[in-house]
Amino acid sequence: MIRRLFRCLAALLAPLAFAAVEPTDLRLPTENHALLNKQPDKFYMYVERTFEGQTTKPWEAGSFGFVRSPIRVGAPPGEVVLTKFHEGNDICPVQRDKAGSPLDPVCAISQGTVAYCSMVAGHSNYGKYVVVEHRWNDSPVYSLYAHLSEIHCKPGDQVKAGSVLGKIGFTGEGLTRARAHLHLEITMLLSERFEDWHKIHSAGQNYHGLFNGMNLAGVDPAGFFLGHRANPDLSFVDYVSKSPVYFRVTLPRTEPLAILKRYPWLLRGSPDIQSASWEIAFHATGYPISITPSDRVVPMPCVTSVRASKVPHRYLTRGLVNGEGSNATLTPSGHNLVDLITDSFPAAP
Repeated sequence: MIRRLFRCLAALLAPLAFAAVEPTDLRLPTENHALLNKQPDKFYMYVERTFEGQTTKPWEAGSFGFVRSPIRVGAPPGEVVLTKFHEGNDICPVQRDKAGSPLDPVCAISQGTVAYCSMVAGHSNYGKYVVVEHRWNDSPVYSLYAHLSEIHCKPGDQVKAGSVLGKIGFTGEGLTRARAHLHLEITMLLSERFEDWHKIHSAGQNYHGLFNGMNLAGVDPAGFFLGHRANPDLSFVDYVSKSPVYFRVTLPRTEPLAILKRYPWLLRGSPDIQSASWEIAFHATGYPISITPSDRVVPMPCVTSVRASKVPHRYLTRGLVNGEGSNATLTPSGHNLVDLITDSFPAAP
């Protein structure tokens, strides 16, 4: 009985222990520091937008979140809603040659190990990109650097904050020299069985193994940088844990959840609790914030709470959830995401 009490107490204190690690040595990946100088219009790369006959170049479209593809929703005149999710920050170059090509070196944001390099621009919308694994809070967190013109590292390289990884470019679908930029993401790995999931759910070839963008769930890099600057003790765990929850999904309990081995700080409550189900709290963009044992009995994954909204939920969750108001259901894309996070799919033939 006493041992069980200690195990429960340890589980409850685990998130606090993870949050108490030393501050992360965190640096912006290029010489563009306008974000920290409260000049976001000089930090983010614009996107050309034509909406209702008017063409603009909003810098906001280079930030994280639902920042692209405006539509009007509801009775006239309706509410303008940005529906396309951008999973990262597009950072402007500060150096260009006479032809307008960017010259800025791209550097690691923190100490880590190069996990992957995509050397063939045509294999992804990211173009040429690099992924670095960081051990933050004793868990693997990945930074991704996309649209590079050159890559100056290889998998297995040990890097420090500021180590050069490559150079800004405009590789990838739809980019021009004028809009050359670095696309930066800070992400969690959703599944170590991604290859099986991809064969079942996606068409085409997966050139990138585990480091396909569909297997990386990103948080807002700028938000993390600004939060860390205001509070150098801010950890990645703190940042994720304080994210606003948009919807919760409850699913029949299975053992074990592999994602909890990678990110044990996602667990709320004791791992010894024998519950009927798991409840996963999600950010609006789809990354998991917490996983909690639940007594609710459900036959399959279902939405058990959602933030009330007058705008249809599909526009605010990148199509993961359907419904309006306080009513919501998982879409096929939502089910696929839950399956990926929980490894709830068979081995591919």
